[in-house]
Amino acid sequence: MTSISDRVQAIRASIQQAEQATGRTAGEVHLLAVSKTKPATAIREAYAAGQLRFGENYVQEALEKMAELADLPLEWHFIGPIQSNKTRPIAENFHWVHGIDRLKIAQRLNDARPGHLPPLNVCIEVNVSGEASKEGVAPGEVVELASTIVQLPRLRLRGLMTIPAPTHDRALQHRQFAMLRELLVSLNQQGFQLDTLSMGMSEDFPAAIAEGATIVRIGSAIFGARPPKSPNTVPDSSMP
Repeated sequence: MTSISDRVQAIRASIQQAEQATGRTAGEVHLLAVSKTKPATAIREAYAAGQLRFGENYVQEALEKMAELADLPLEWHFIGPIQSNKTRPIAENFHWVHGIDRLKIAQRLNDARPGHLPPLNVCIEVNVSGEASKEGVAPGEVVELASTIVQLPRLRLRGLMTIPAPTHDRALQHRQFAMLRELLVSLNQQGFQLDTLSMGMSEDFPAAIAEGATIVRIGSAIFGARPPKSPNTVPDSSMP
């Protein structure tokens, strides 16, 4: 059985290979280790292998880990849809938020972000597959939401994020990720200064890198399969 450290190194090597294969600049793609449901000890092991960025989407669980790991210089990303009553702890404790798809949530995060902290880095979540069950704004609604977010002083709009329809069809993977890339290009042509495409997970990150991903979100390939959800657990997020 391989260790978490071994798997972190293997994923980093795969990212580097994908960068080289598609002509990307070495180190351009950042690994976000999705550590939700995993213990602080697993995060420590990943940190020992050089991993600094971690993604969580259960607020109370994340806050407990942050307290336990306060001695480490970690960068915390909230990666799921946000309930209104969770905006304050997220704004106060995270460095990044990947899933904004409503102006109300953006405004609440902005209002709750403490003045002594730098602006909260945020991405707009886009539903590129058009699935009714998926979170995210429709591609045609992104400009309006982005135009409002950039006016909020305690937020820094960095880019776009997506969770496309799961598929083993490589061509479809590429098309879905290309849609997000093209949308980012269009936004920048309109005067936005965005630098982040958060897309790609354990099963499809090579295609995401080929289409311009700057952050890939990898969970099970690093930490192993997640335990089944308890029927009595009410999650902060519906993200898989």
